Amino acid sequence: MATHSVISREDLICPRCTDIYCFPVLLHCGHNVCKVCLQQFWEWKGCQECPVCQAVSVPKRPPINLALKIAADQYHMEKMSQDRCRFHEEKLSVYCQNDEEPICLVCQMSKQHKIHECCPLDEAAKQKKRQADENNRTIREEFQKLHTFLFEEEDSRLQVLAQEVEVKVKVMSLKLEFIEKQMKTLASVIRDAERRLKGDDLSFLVDYKDTKKKLKCNIREPEIIRDILINSAAHQASLKFQVWKKMERLVKYVPITLDPNTAQANLELSEELSCVRYSSQRMLPDNPERCTGGVCVLGAGGFVSGKHSWTVDVSRGKDWYIGVVRESIQRKGAMSLKPSDGVWIIGGIIGGVLWAQTSPRTRLECKQKPERVTVELDYDKGKVAFINAVDSKTIFVFKDKFTERIFPYFSTGIHDEGSGSFPLTICSQTVTVAISDK
Repeated sequence: MATHSVISREDLICPRCTDIYCFPVLLHCGHNVCKVCLQQFWEWKGCQECPVCQAVSVPKRPPINLALKIAADQYHMEKMSQDRCRFHEEKLSVYCQNDEEPICLVCQMSKQHKIHECCPLDEAAKQKKRQADENNRTIREEFQKLHTFLFEEEDSRLQVLAQEVEVKVKVMSLKLEFIEKQMKTLASVIRDAERRLKGDDLSFLVDYKDTKKKLKCNIREPEIIRDILINSAAHQASLKFQVWKKMERLVKYVPITLDPNTAQANLELSEELSCVRYSSQRMLPDNPERCTGGVCVLGAGGFVSGKHSWTVDVSRGKDWYIGVVRESIQRKGAMSLKPSDGVWIIGGIIGGVLWAQTSPRTRLECKQKPERVTVELDYDKGKVAFINAVDSKTIFVFKDKFTERIFPYFSTGIHDEGSGSFPLTICSQTVTVAISDK
């Protein structure tokens, strides 16, 4: 064990067959090679040289590297134990979807796994990898949207800066041109005056009035131009905050996220896990969390205390149900929809009638079909209220005692093939950026 702990897998690979050593022998030069590999190499080469460094070995038989052989044998045993069932010593060849673990064929026939959903290992691996790939793609797409926003915002701000630079450079160029013209005019006057001063006295006196008039030319003081420098404060002030605040229109927040691992096989969820619709049946693992007894999906996380609320757009729904359920509900087989079994929901609109799933169920008269329903959960007081989000009127209230984790519940109902989808959407909430003095 101690030897194996300091030898890595790379140290156990034969340089000839590139596999784990089988009877490694130690050559005089210090290199190790499988005994069979070495004999085959010497027969092919026609001389006793090292396959690694070509150093000629002494003509005697090389000894077995005992420490390396023990380490290689131990690696083989550990590898074999990983591929074998710890209960039956049989090869692990089946994957149990319910317990999410590899099992052997004997385990599959045992009482523990007999009624569980099982599949071949390679099929389960592909399924898990496909799920990971989908998550990977969604994450990359969402970050790409953020990257695109930031690149566009950067480009927009740089364009504004470039426009300001262009305008102010143009203003300065015009002012410099005007000053240069004035300087040329003044230089011409000075040259003319100097020429006349160098002339004879009579000519100077004759041209005196004209010279004096030219020397009185009106040279204006250079104009002081305000705000000619780049307005750095406008471009840099709270730059990160301004960009962050502008992202409000891009970012949507929903208080409840649907859990794909609980969704019945006929339900299709949106990429951001905020909308569910009835669709064609898919092949999904029958994991313990998944609801197979009803066309429903649960919210992620759940609650064990406090007040929580979320609003569901049911305007396009048909025969829908929403509410809350406890964690220990019957998820496989026929699902009971009664408060005594941990289900507090309303829905099932047929012919304009809404029902609260009490025992027996309660008919709720609706003058108008609700378009958005808010679910308010007060865990500590054991209260679930359903409110029409349009007019804030209470539709129904359940009162009970909660003793375990409570999950939001969504069901689209069963629809005939070709009848179209009837989605339920969790309404997003307004995201605001607050400024605090703290």
